[in-house]
Amino acid sequence: MTREELEARALAAAKTAHERAYCPYSGLRVGAALCDINGAIAVGCNVENAAYGSTMCAERGAVMAAVVAGMRAPVLLAIVTNGRTPAAPCGSCRQVLVELAPGVEIISVADFGAGQALERWRLTDLIPHAFLPSSLDMPT
Repeated sequence: MTREELEARALAAAKTAHERAYCPYSGLRVGAALCDINGAIAVGCNVENAAYGSTMCAERGAVMAAVVAGMRAPVLLAIVTNGRTPAAPCGSCRQVLVELAPGVEIISVADFGAGQALERWRLTDLIPHAFLPSSLDMPT
């Protein structure tokens, strides 16, 4: 599978997930698709809650689904929103991603009405000084 085919499949899966988002409070629909090099895809969508802290982001939902599916080497995260500008993962999502998908490339599409905008990032650029499992190493 070519990189272009992987991206197209990931964006299509993220678009479908975005359409299933539960977002009665913000109105911002977010879908995410995490892919490995073989084309396996795990998806998530944002699920809001009246107790705002209980809300789950699409990106973390996709990571959790990937873990359950046994995906261990994700290479691409596609995000689709109905916003006007492409959305990068929030800080909590970045922290989860850096541990479970440290080399991931991120493609984000803002799909609003007749317009569309796209951005690309590497996770290492979004969280350059990450808190990693090695950060827990304590001197004895």
